Amino acid sequence: MRGRTGTLILLLSGPVLAAAYAAVNYAALRTASGARGPDPADPMTSGGLTSLGSDLWWIVRGIALVAGVAAAGIAVVGLLLLRRAARGRGALLVLSGVLILPYTLGLAAAVYNPVPGLAGFYDHQAFADALPPYQWFSALLLLAAALAQAIGMVRAYTAARTASTLPR
Repeated sequence: MRGRTGTLILLLSGPVLAAAYAAVNYAALRTASGARGPDPADPMTSGGLTSLGSDLWWIVRGIALVAGVAAAGIAVVGLLLLRRAARGRGALLVLSGVLILPYTLGLAAAVYNPVPGLAGFYDHQAFADALPPYQWFSALLLLAAALAQAIGMVRAYTAARTASTLPR
């Protein structure tokens, strides 16, 4: 039972860490928006972000959504693997392989870190300079999510394979 609980935690950590990625980036964008002071060229929006911060929040939210939906799909596949002994195991593994593609896309976009690049592109270097240093490391949350779910999938597959070979 203990191994099954650990596998469940690993599988469900993906969507949680994707949400944490979005939360950390939102906090960083609010910090950078507030640290700059009033700027008529980049006014504050109703959400407490500057217009540049609001645009960047859309990008970060998109990255988190892509990675989070893929992580949720992989978690569901892993949970189904734990429940099935032999039937449908191959199809579930193919589905998890397909879900890796958007997950990798979200992770690559997070590692690329469009936030400081776009701030520089829009000629708001003060915004990029005001970003807290932890903002770049937020991509490691998605990497940790991917690794945890990969380990959880291996453990779920192993448990399903072992269960199918046991006599009934």
